[in-house]
Formats: sequence, structure tokens, C-alpha cells
Amino acid sequence: MTAGVDLSPKAQAIGSDEDVVRVRQLVRTVAVAVKLSLVDQTKLVTAASELARNTLIYGGGGSAEVTVVDDGRRRGVRIVFADSGPGIPDLDLALTDGYTTGGGLGLGLSGARRLVDEFDVETAAGNGTRVTVTKWSR
Repeated sequence: MTAGVDLSPKAQAIGSDEDVVRVRQLVRTVAVAVKLSLVDQTKLVTAASELARNTLIYGGGGSAEVTVVDDGRRRGVRIVFADSGPGIPDLDLALTDGYTTGGGLGLGLSGARRLVDEFDVETAAGNGTRVTVTKWSR
């Protein structure tokens, strides 16, 4: 525990816009507790918001699991977004700046990737998507 914050892994279901807000709040709380800088907190919360929204809109809902990680030198926050949706048919295209299927800015996946230190996507047509991001303290 850090300053009264329980740092054990936390799962948050994503099935509504309200759940996306709850993911943002949870990520901010954990990012503050592990002492990420204000800039890194903002980057991580922004990435989490984009990825939670993708989970809801494109994956039909799913979950986010927020975990504190420690590599012996520094602490960080790892978030795994998972859904059982249709998967991403062309991941390379989906990671291209400006690409969108939803009429938005097309900065969801590629923007989230730039905002975090580690980014991994596992996806297969018909088998859903799992996006793992990590932001480390400086």
C-alpha cells in the first residue's frame, strides 16, 4: 500500500461509457500512487482512455486490468485491455497514423502506442484483441 492506495491488480469491466470513465479514474489513481510524473500520468490516462473506448466500441466490451510492475530499478503501471470481439483484420493498417474505421481522428492505437513505454497487441480475426501497455516511472 502506498499512501492508503491498494496497489494489488485491479480489473474493471468495460461495457459502457461510464466504465471507460472508471478505467480512467483507476489508472490515474494508480499512476499517482506509483509516483509517475504529471506528464506521464496524463499520457497513460490518455492512452488508457483511447484503448478502453476501442474495447467498448470495436470489441463490444471487455475488461481492463491495471497492475503495478517493478523491474528492480523503477515502478510502473501495466494495463491489459481484452475483448472477445471480431479482432483486428489488418493490424499494420490499424496502427497507421490517420487510419480510422469510426470516422474519428484515427489516433487510437497509433496514438496510444506513442504515449506509453511498452505496447503489445495480440489479435486474430474472430478471437478478440488483447492490448498490453506499460508506462514506467522516470
